[in-house]
Amino acid sequence: MADITSHIDHWHNRVIDIRHDLHAHPELGYEEVRTSGVISSFLDELGLTWKGGLAGGTGVLAHIPGSGGDHAPIALRADMDALPIAEKSGVPWSSTNPGKMHACGHDGHTAILLGTAAVLKALSDQGDLPRDVTLVFQPAEEGGAGGAAMVRDGCLDGSVLGPPVSHIYGLHGWTSLRLGQVASRSGPILASADGFEITITGRGGHAAMPHLCVDPIAAAAAVIQSAQHVVSRQVDPVQGGVVSITRVEGGTTHNIIPESVFLQGTTRFLHPESGQRVHAGFEAILKQVSAAHGCDAEITWHDGYPVTVNHDEAYGRWKQVASETLGANHVEDMAPVMGGEDFSFYGQKIPACFFALGLLAHDQEFMPSLHHPCFDFNDAAIPTGIEVFTALATAS
Repeated sequence: MADITSHIDHWHNRVIDIRHDLHAHPELGYEEVRTSGVISSFLDELGLTWKGGLAGGTGVLAHIPGSGGDHAPIALRADMDALPIAEKSGVPWSSTNPGKMHACGHDGHTAILLGTAAVLKALSDQGDLPRDVTLVFQPAEEGGAGGAAMVRDGCLDGSVLGPPVSHIYGLHGWTSLRLGQVASRSGPILASADGFEITITGRGGHAAMPHLCVDPIAAAAAVIQSAQHVVSRQVDPVQGGVVSITRVEGGTTHNIIPESVFLQGTTRFLHPESGQRVHAGFEAILKQVSAAHGCDAEITWHDGYPVTVNHDEAYGRWKQVASETLGANHVEDMAPVMGGEDFSFYGQKIPACFFALGLLAHDQEFMPSLHHPCFDFNDAAIPTGIEVFTALATAS
């Protein structure tokens, strides 16, 4: 570990500079052309073999050869896209692209994987890397299913670079977890995230004569109130679920009852059976409550990311390695979170483990959360991320 620490220290400032550069130049999903260029240039500098143009054009895969033997190859993954949010953090490296920012920390994830690449390349050159390692730089995690695209393009099966990999690991910066801490769990860790769009149609007319109309706004209000009964009364409370209606559009002015109302939202669940209940129950309430108000309702479902499930074996290995590397007191058990992640697509193919990396400084009680316009990845967490990734690659 002393050798690994010296390598991390050597690359520390350079990796932070890369993180700041990526933060200042955020790109949305499948538009990460400059970001891919930064990644590939650094991989060239390290002398690593890589393949670009993946997952629609911006994904990058790199390979670091190990010393052989019976150590199974693994993959390490980072996502690299930004969000359509106007930044308000005020940091010197704030976004220079209006309306776009790294509000979810993917700049930090990418920097950590690049730092890991530098350390593993040095170990490989010394003959101290026991296994082949595939580095997955993935576009479009924020709703674009870039993980699924990377899997389809062969990033795990050896058809692009290196041998097929046996396990994959990924991390995410976590604003409620202290610096130096990591956390994960076996089994479901992040939820399936589906979306829906609804149109409730009535009969428009003059607001002064509602008896001549069929008011879709009244129907929509009743649907919104009733929707939460699906989770509270139809879903096993131990399994849980979420129905969130996040967008309501209807009407044009104060004295017109509109013809229709548009609703949009999301459902979240950790178990397929609770997901089926959420969907069926919500659709029944939508149709029946709308009909009781004299309206018609149509819903369109959009399948999102599957449940992110940590494989027992992969999680067990991660916990052992992280505990030996950081100390058991720095490794925490994590409750499931209802956010979604397209790391789930990798876990459908091979054993996978996803873990949280603490970002909250010890002198802080709070920091802006993920997807907040004031969020900025904590650079002090980068060495811990590199250390755990490197340990997973080098452990027996």
